[in-house]
Amino acid sequence: MMFAEEGDPGLLVAFEGVDGSGKTTQRKLLKAWLEDNGEEVVSTKWNSSPLFKGLIRAKKAAHLLNPVSYAVLHAADFRYRLETVIRPALSQGKIVLADRYVFTGIARDVARGMTRDRARSLYFSVRKPNLVFYFSAHPLTTAQRIAASREMKFYEAGQDVTGLPDPLESYLRFAPAVMREYMQLHREFGFIIVNAEQPICEQHRFIRNTYEQYLTTLTSKFQPNAIFA
Repeated sequence: MMFAEEGDPGLLVAFEGVDGSGKTTQRKLLKAWLEDNGEEVVSTKWNSSPLFKGLIRAKKAAHLLNPVSYAVLHAADFRYRLETVIRPALSQGKIVLADRYVFTGIARDVARGMTRDRARSLYFSVRKPNLVFYFSAHPLTTAQRIAASREMKFYEAGQDVTGLPDPLESYLRFAPAVMREYMQLHREFGFIIVNAEQPICEQHRFIRNTYEQYLTTLTSKFQPNAIFA
């Protein structure tokens, strides 16, 4: 019941994984490749709507979000983008690349102690992605990537639920819980697993090949059968 049947002509591709897994890099690479091939592409990022982004950022900075308010505000942000960005673009036949989709909200919310039913109820009746790429890497790998470019954030590290003062220690406890829920979702919805430990070029090649194979299958599926006299 989480996904709605929608007959739009567009294509929705979701990129999922914990922070530091490399999904944003791959989303940008796929977007550039698609546009080089003449496709109309729209990108949408998690927690980026003009209506909720500032509010969420301010509450995060002040550490004012408990697990419920965290879940509800992020779901509201997603819903706004769904109605104002994602669905309109898909209805025009464009390709939408979602840097995180509903699976992010569900995995994080369950890792924060919310029941699966409650977490999923926040994302009822949404457009099902055509493809979901999940970037799989060891928590130590993703933690090192984050630390190489910036300080780890309070909610990113899960310190709001672990209560641990050290961000890295908290992340190494929280991230595996998020990953376990992602695997539960994968068993149910069938993600395409990307080995995020591989070099960037290898991941990109795999994603491109998978995308092209999907289009080939889609074209074959809807091609009318030939009629011979």
